[in-house]
This record gives sequence, C-alpha cells and structure tokens, in this order.
Amino acid sequence: MLSAKSAEIVEATLPAVGGAIGDITPFFYGKMFAAHPELLRDLFNRGNQANGTQRQALAGSIAAFASALVAHPDQRPDAMLARIAHKHVSVGIGNEQYKIVHEHLFAAIVEVLGEAVTPDVAAAWDEVYWLMANALIAVEDRLRTEAAAAQGGDPDDLWRPYTVIARIQETDDVVSFLVRPADGGPVPPARPGQYVSVRATMADGARQIRQYSLSGNPDGALRFTVKRAGAGASGEPAGEVSNHLHARLKHGDVIEVSPPLGDVSLADGDGPVLLASAGIGNTPMTAMLAHLAASGSTRTVVSVHGDRDQLSHAFRAELGRLTAELANASAHVFYEQPLGAWPQERTGLVDLATVPVPAGTTAYLCGPVPFLRSVRAQLLAAGVPAADIHYEVFGPDLWLGQDA
Repeated sequence: MLSAKSAEIVEATLPAVGGAIGDITPFFYGKMFAAHPELLRDLFNRGNQANGTQRQALAGSIAAFASALVAHPDQRPDAMLARIAHKHVSVGIGNEQYKIVHEHLFAAIVEVLGEAVTPDVAAAWDEVYWLMANALIAVEDRLRTEAAAAQGGDPDDLWRPYTVIARIQETDDVVSFLVRPADGGPVPPARPGQYVSVRATMADGARQIRQYSLSGNPDGALRFTVKRAGAGASGEPAGEVSNHLHARLKHGDVIEVSPPLGDVSLADGDGPVLLASAGIGNTPMTAMLAHLAASGSTRTVVSVHGDRDQLSHAFRAELGRLTAELANASAHVFYEQPLGAWPQERTGLVDLATVPVPAGTTAYLCGPVPFLRSVRAQLLAAGVPAADIHYEVFGPDLWLGQDA
C-alpha cells in the first residue's frame, strides 16, 4: 500500500497537516468553487458548506485515512472507504472530479504550509491522496454498475424520475413520501437501513441534493421521511431542501431519486439486535424493524428511541405495532419533556443502564452526533465490541471511530 519512505514522511508530518486542516479546507473550497461554481450550485450541500460541517468531514476522512495507512501500511481501511463511496455514488460524484479536488486541495496545502511542503512531503501526501482516490473510484464504479443493473439505465447517470403516490404527515414537522418509478418500472431492491438521494430544483435554479433514509419499502414503492428544519444559528440555509419538500412536494409530483445506497444495513443472522435512535434518526430503524416483522424473525430485538415528547415522536404507533408483531422484541422510549406518563416510557436522555443489552448483540445507531457518541460509549461499556456497533449519521460523517 503506502511506500516505506512515504509512510515515514506522512507519520512525521501528520500532526502539522492535521493541525492545519482547519485553515487548509477554507482555501481549498474557496479555490475549487471559484473555478467550478457549478459544484456548489448543483452538488455540494450549501447548508453544510455555510456551517462548516463539510470541512470537518473532509478533515476527518483525510486524517483517518492517513493515520490508518501509517498504522497499517499494508492494509486498507475498507469500512471507511465503503461509507464514503456509497455517499459519493448517491449524489452523482464522478471519477473526473477527483482530479479537480486534487488540484485545489494541494494548492491550498502549499498556500497554508508554505516552505514546509518540500518536494518529498508533497510526493508523500500525493501518494496518500491517490491511494484513497483510486480505491474510492474502484468501489464507486462497482456500486454504479450494480445499481444500474438493479434499476436499469446508465451507470453514469443513476437519477430516475419518481412519482409521489402518497404524502403522509407523521408529526407537525415530519412527513413521509411514498414514491414509485414514473416510467412504471420496478422499484430497485433496498436493504433495511439504506437511504436515497433526492435532487430538487430550488427557487434560484440550483439543483441541490440531499439524502434521506428509507423508512420502509412498501409493495411497489419506496418510502422516505423528511423532517422540516430551521436555519442554523448563523443564518445558513440549514434544511434548505427538506423545507422545500415540505412546502412544495405533493401527491402526483415527480421528483428525481437515486437508487438505494448506504453501507449500514441490517445484516442477516439470528443473534440479538439493538436498534437505537433519536429524533428523526428512527427512520432507518423503522425500516429495519418492519423488515424483521415482515420476515417473522425470532431474533431478540431491543428498540431504543429518544425524543422530545410524544407528539414529536414520528412512527410512535408503528414502533408499538411492529414490536407487538415480533416474537422476542421490546421497545424502550425516552422523552426529555414527556406529556404525561405512559407505561414503558422514561423521562430524560437515552440511558442503556435501564435497558437489557443481551450478550452477542449487534447494534445499529442513528441520530445526532452527541447521541451517537453517548450511546456508542454506553454500548462499549456494556461489553458490546466496537466491530458490532454500526452507525448512520445524518449529514457529513464526523468519524466517531473508524471501527464503528
């Protein structure tokens, strides 16, 4: 994998490069968007660019990949690469864009670090970049080919028009859309826990893309669920596409949707499963639970969910119904500000000390990053191996742990 000379240089310079990522990435994105404004307009999430989370995700992925290569030069962090590759394919990133990123990223590194970037340092980090890029290109090519075979069409253009056949108001701020291929063709297969990307044309003509977990896969349709969001503290357009869909997408409309993708999905087996979510993070968990119920699973299933109160809890009734349909399932709900008291519900944040975690549990988590960090730490303390804890985070991945 990484040559011995480059590994030595990267290990020596990783603290400096990693420490300067916060300065490098604004230069990088500024240069790239100035040269290619269409990338910000039609590909990158404008809200995440404005609030800086995309920059944190880039820093995390570069640092994680370089650190992994230094620690294990002959191994490749395939789990991390798979996660990135699925997201790239879902938004339509193409192989040619890796050259664009390389050009402007390395220009930004030189601009920030100056004379510290000697020819040897530049060559070593260039090797790291292309090891990561070429590995991603190979995985993404395979994913595009598989997706095209599953739904028909061109692997280089996986977008497909879908017709909205139902709009369901789950709560005041959460709505589900049932969509079906507009051409009458078959719905592509989806694994419980996967997501689709939706491409929407905004008021200024920009074609913004967002990912939404599938909350179910009813006969002949896909169901994705969207929570309305307010602007961020700095006024950035957080929730730009979600709010657009809430306000404008209705029964009979046609929307562009990607094939289902995502590396975090319910694995087959007969061991215990723990599904933990907070807020709208219960969308993939609902799909997993529905799959288990539909297949008549006899696995031990522990569902844990945290929310503000009963009225903000989307799929509350569905959680109860699906749990009742399973032979060995239990549901544990935590409300920060409960509206009265119900059996089996707790007040406060999710606390796994009050929840049975069977030996041999495989856990799936989804929700805000603070929730993911807290629950992951609780599971590790309960003896669940890191390799058996899988998570999905809405928005850029901030790398809770490479082994997650």
